[in-house]
Amino acid sequence: MTHAPQSSPQVVAHRGASEDAPEHTLAAYRKAIEDGADALECDVRLTADGHLVCVHDRRVNRTSNGRGAVSALELADLAALDFGSWKNRDAWRGRDEEPDWEHRPEDREGTSVLTLERLLELVSDAGRRVELAIETKHPTRWAGQVEERLLTLLKRFGLDAPATAAESPVRIMSFSARSLHRVRAAAPTLPTVYLVQWLSPRLRDGRLPAGVGIAGPSVRIVRSHPGYVERLKRAGHQVHVWTVNEPEDVDLCVRLGVDAIITNRPRAVLDQLGRRPSR
Repeated sequence: MTHAPQSSPQVVAHRGASEDAPEHTLAAYRKAIEDGADALECDVRLTADGHLVCVHDRRVNRTSNGRGAVSALELADLAALDFGSWKNRDAWRGRDEEPDWEHRPEDREGTSVLTLERLLELVSDAGRRVELAIETKHPTRWAGQVEERLLTLLKRFGLDAPATAAESPVRIMSFSARSLHRVRAAAPTLPTVYLVQWLSPRLRDGRLPAGVGIAGPSVRIVRSHPGYVERLKRAGHQVHVWTVNEPEDVDLCVRLGVDAIITNRPRAVLDQLGRRPSR
C-alpha cells in the first residue's frame, strides 16, 4: 500500500541504513542521507578516554572483530577494530553489485568506528535538513558523564539550545528517565524521547516522565496495544515508533497517526509512503 505524502510520518534511519550497510558506520549514514531519510538515529557510548562513539552494545563483540566493553577501551583501541566486514560478508553475498566502501578502502567508511563528532559533521554537510535522534545507552559506568559530554559536543555545533523544541534538529532519546532528566535540566529546550520497551501500569494512560514530550514505544507495543498511541496523542505527546521494518507495520503506524517511523530500511519505507519513485 502506498500513502500520500501528506500522511507521511518522519522516516528515521535506525543506526543508519543498517539493512544495507554495517550499522553505525559512516557508510550506513551516508546511504541513509542519499536515500532521503528525514533523520538519523544513533546510540552513543563513552570510551575510557572520554570520546562519544556510535556503538549500540555495551561490548564490541557482536559488531567488530574485537572483544571488550566500550567503556573500558580507548578510541585508539576501537579505531584499530573492524566494525563492518561481518555485514559485508552476510549482506552482499550472492549479489551482482558491491558496496561502495569496498572501492574506497582508504577511508574505511564501512568498517571504522564512528564518533558522534564525525556524524555531526556529516549531518552539517548534508546540504539539506537532516535531523538526528541520539540515544544515550544505560546503565553505564560513567553515570552523568555521557550526558555532560554529549551536551558539550552539541554546544560546539550550536545545537544545545534551540529557541524551541520544535525547531531543534536534534533530539535525545533514552530508556532511562534519569538520563532525560539530566538533559532537561542542562538544556531545557532540547526535545527528549522516552523509549518504551514494555507497558508498565504507570505508562498505560499515556503519561511520560516530567518534561518529556515524545514517546518512543516499540513496534511490538504498537501492534499489541494500538490504543496506547491514541492515549499518548490525547495527552499531547508525539509518538516515534521503533524498529519498523515490515510493510504491514508501516501501514499500521500511518493509520494510527504516529509522528516518526524508526527503521533499518529508510529507502523501502519512503517508497511505501510514496515519497520516492519506485525502484
